[in-house]
Amino acid sequence: MNEWPEGWSDDNRSGNRYGQGSMSDRPEGARSMPHVQRRPAPPRQRPAPPRQRPVPQQPAGYDEGPQYDSGYDSGYSSGQVYGGGRGGGQGDGPGGGGYPQGRPASTPDWRRRIKIGALALVVVVLAVSIGTYFWADSKLKREVDLSKVIERPEGGDGTNYLIVGSDSREGMTSDDKKRLHTGSAEGKRTDSMMILHDGSNGPTLVSLPRDSNVEIPSFVGSESGKRYPGKGRTTKLNAAYAEDGPELLVRTVEFNTGLRIDHYVEIGFGGFAKIVDAIGGVELDIPKAFKDKWSGADFQAGKQTLDGQQALAFVRTRHAFTSDLDRTKNQQKFLAALASQTATPSTILNPFKLYPTMGAGLDTLIVDKDMSLWSLGQMFFALKDVTGGDGTSLNMPISGSTGGNLVWDKAKVKQLVEQLKNDDKVTVTDN
Repeated sequence: MNEWPEGWSDDNRSGNRYGQGSMSDRPEGARSMPHVQRRPAPPRQRPAPPRQRPVPQQPAGYDEGPQYDSGYDSGYSSGQVYGGGRGGGQGDGPGGGGYPQGRPASTPDWRRRIKIGALALVVVVLAVSIGTYFWADSKLKREVDLSKVIERPEGGDGTNYLIVGSDSREGMTSDDKKRLHTGSAEGKRTDSMMILHDGSNGPTLVSLPRDSNVEIPSFVGSESGKRYPGKGRTTKLNAAYAEDGPELLVRTVEFNTGLRIDHYVEIGFGGFAKIVDAIGGVELDIPKAFKDKWSGADFQAGKQTLDGQQALAFVRTRHAFTSDLDRTKNQQKFLAALASQTATPSTILNPFKLYPTMGAGLDTLIVDKDMSLWSLGQMFFALKDVTGGDGTSLNMPISGSTGGNLVWDKAKVKQLVEQLKNDDKVTVTDN
């Protein structure tokens, strides 16, 4: 009994039937038409697809359907119209890759990259700048309390700094003292004093000779808090510092000039030499040769670069000159040159030079409690402008001496102070 449906036989399972219901092993067309010998069809030349044109997606099941016997010749090329697989062209590689597939690679967005890079650079610079500011600010020794100074004069326009170079040996070893010719005296005294006025008409640097004859006014002790009445006693200016420190020195300068001091800055011997060495020395033009065994100075005339030891000897030399006024002129000249050569791009933009210089200076600076790093920077650049042609430098005008102390010219001092208070252009001279 045949278990297959009617019209089916075991031959239907062989997969060789070509017509539905046919019992023959040939297609129906082969039985109904005479056999014609066909020549193989030449390969069809396929036109190149448009460049960069993506291959259209084929419908699902495009390649599916009945599989015919390999012996059947349909007369068509076996090539694929749209390409097969990834790359879909008639390339030599796997999958026929040869034509671009998908979107072309996008070019880098350089504008966006530059913006991101610039933003990152700004963030780094800000972070370093802020960090440096707080690091430097933390190193300032704010030890002078100007609120203890009594009976102060009214302030004026601009800012007035009292800059003091002391003979403090703090932090110096025995070898340092010997090398720098500082001696081993205990305590500290003022070796130089200057008033720097920074205003709209350019900076003015006024040296106060240490041997100036001044009156010690009434004052309140910086340590004891006890009030000491003024007795009309006159002495050398540097004696005020030796008696009760920076506060009494400020009080004495204000009392004898009538000019209010806004900020106080002091540096000792060791710190001064370290700053000079940190910037690689200071170039100076010395007009006349001089020598002093007390300070260790031994200079020839002409341009030369001074290291820390030589710089300290240069500003301390007294015995090689006939008057202390010559020494104060040298101090002004060197301080302005130091500021000018430090505030340069080669120092400021070079961290290997900037940080040692700042560290050497800030570690040894003593300032007032209200001094900010910003104010200190303004003072420094004002000193630089003194030698840049935008400022003026002079000694406190002198009218004579008492034999040992220098007497100020009261009329010129009064005129000078009025010009500084009003921030006018200074016309007073020290001649």
